[in-house]
Amino acid sequence: MNVKKIALLLMAACITTATFSQTEVHGTSDTYEYPTDQLVRQKLDSWQDLKFGFFLHWGIYSVPGIAESWLLCNRPNRPRDTTMAYEEFKKWYWNLDKQFNPVKFNPERWAEISQNAGAKYVMFTTKHHDGFNMFDTKQSDYKITNGPFANNPKADVTKYIFEAYRKKGMMIGCYFSKPDWHSQDFWWSAYGTADRNMNYDPIKYSWKWKKFQEFTYNQISELMHNYGKIDILWFDGGWVRPLERPRAATAGLALFPKFSQDVNMPRIATMAREAQPGILVADRTVHGPYENYRTPEQTIPKMQLKEPWETCITLTKSWSYRKPQEEKVKTSTWVIHTLAEIVAKGGNLLLGFGPTPEGEFPTAVEQPLKEVGDWLKVNGKAIYDTRIIENYNDGTTWFTQSKDGKIRYAIACIKEGSTVPEILQWKGNIPTKGASIKLLATGKPVSWKQEGENVVITVPKSLTGQKAPALAFSF
Repeated sequence: MNVKKIALLLMAACITTATFSQTEVHGTSDTYEYPTDQLVRQKLDSWQDLKFGFFLHWGIYSVPGIAESWLLCNRPNRPRDTTMAYEEFKKWYWNLDKQFNPVKFNPERWAEISQNAGAKYVMFTTKHHDGFNMFDTKQSDYKITNGPFANNPKADVTKYIFEAYRKKGMMIGCYFSKPDWHSQDFWWSAYGTADRNMNYDPIKYSWKWKKFQEFTYNQISELMHNYGKIDILWFDGGWVRPLERPRAATAGLALFPKFSQDVNMPRIATMAREAQPGILVADRTVHGPYENYRTPEQTIPKMQLKEPWETCITLTKSWSYRKPQEEKVKTSTWVIHTLAEIVAKGGNLLLGFGPTPEGEFPTAVEQPLKEVGDWLKVNGKAIYDTRIIENYNDGTTWFTQSKDGKIRYAIACIKEGSTVPEILQWKGNIPTKGASIKLLATGKPVSWKQEGENVVITVPKSLTGQKAPALAFSF
């Protein structure tokens, strides 16, 4: 993931106060272009119904429990073990593949936990910036199907993760990093690695960049043709982009700022859609026909957006696994409140955390995820398959409506640590005279009245004084 702090150009984005401190975020482009392919538009509409997915960062960085990839990048704001010289550190990092042996890998269990948590789609990191491939690519030997895990029946982990989630009826998202710092055709060892960009003169060595373009195309072709039905192709590394595209984020300290780091997205997308008709392409932060939805990171837009968007936010301290003593997990109440806000503003929540080096979900995430799932089982109608409503918020209450516009929903968030009060009220979204307001938790009407522009609800006595993250109502 890109971790450079930038200003969002379109969105005056803010970090929700309930989130953990994040010092670096990824930007988004300032305009949106709707896809013209009808199959893509249909898929986009179906994806907007889902609202909630999981983002799983898993790779060799999980072994020592460090931030994914970014310590390889020569940046002073990314502290690493200073007892090792930079080149020595890179060698140590890339040799972690010899220790990566996830013998407890159980993708069916992953999918079960995810489904029980209410997630409707998954995004899996097939390759992060460090270039370690979590699938059986024929383009590189640097992959999970070499090394200690090679003889495991499920060594091609991407295949089995996608299969397990597909069997649960979930959409499949394929994360792929455009930059590849392990590739000699991106970071050539003949030169130093000054920053996150390619490190050689692409004019003098144009043949080398062409090799990288072909390498990238071939890897994505493998994923599109060999791993079953895939719904989303999600590209990270937005600084690897055509020069003519408006930049939402700076490209770093590029040595060759006038060279277009273009991997030929038109060719890639055409191939992908021939293999996977209707697949969504999210070339994040690169405005144009291959940014089918926008992707703010660790942020929620300040205002409602009408165009498709998805924010990826961590459940844990980092995108990838950290050791238990270093980890900090957000609460189920935080997730539910965040999800309600995002959905009311028109987006999807892609909730991120990393499996352990042994191949399990961290124990610390299971309870909050179960609690989120329990809430969604009862209140999911106010979240799934909904669309935005003009008057979408009043204080801590968020509003959505059914896809056909016939039913409105109110999600009244209860402050973390507080109990359900006897009275709840919101301004606006007043039901017609004589209409009923139903509590989704019981399916029964509640007593309500109108006081000026406010709706005042008497909460059932069975709930008052109880702990609950939010109450949802239909009317």
